[in-house]
Amino acid sequence: MQWDLITNIILILSIATLGIFAILGLYQWITRKSIKKVDKQIRWMPLPVGLMAIVYLIFDKLLILNTRPNGSGEPSFPSTHAMIVATIFFIVTIILPKYVKSKPLRVVLEILMFAGISLTCTGRVLANMHWPIDVIGSLVFAFVFSEIYYQIIKKKKAKK
Repeated sequence: MQWDLITNIILILSIATLGIFAILGLYQWITRKSIKKVDKQIRWMPLPVGLMAIVYLIFDKLLILNTRPNGSGEPSFPSTHAMIVATIFFIVTIILPKYVKSKPLRVVLEILMFAGISLTCTGRVLANMHWPIDVIGSLVFAFVFSEIYYQIIKKKKAKK
């Protein structure tokens, strides 16, 4: 099985999902004539994305903890694929109830996102691109980024 290809496809799908929200945010910004009138859930999406970029730069350029099991010598901690997919799908799961009113459809989408995260994490190890600790670390980062995002969204909701 081509695990590298499968994980790349899931990565692209997760980024496309984020892109849909970016387009929605741009549409809201244009039609509502103010960035402040864009849904707060969309306005705050750049935060976890920015945190991912910072972690990537730190561990890929400054603090290389280990290298890939395939012998390429490239940094492997954390798995960027797993971190991106998990972070995006976690934050989308947080805001899904606002944008998808049908509970059965939400459940299906949540199952698909969980499957995407699981396949990505498993696939990166099976493709010999990462050690299990790399994907575990990625999930921890994704959870932390998503929790920060959730707490900000939750706090912003309470102010209304």
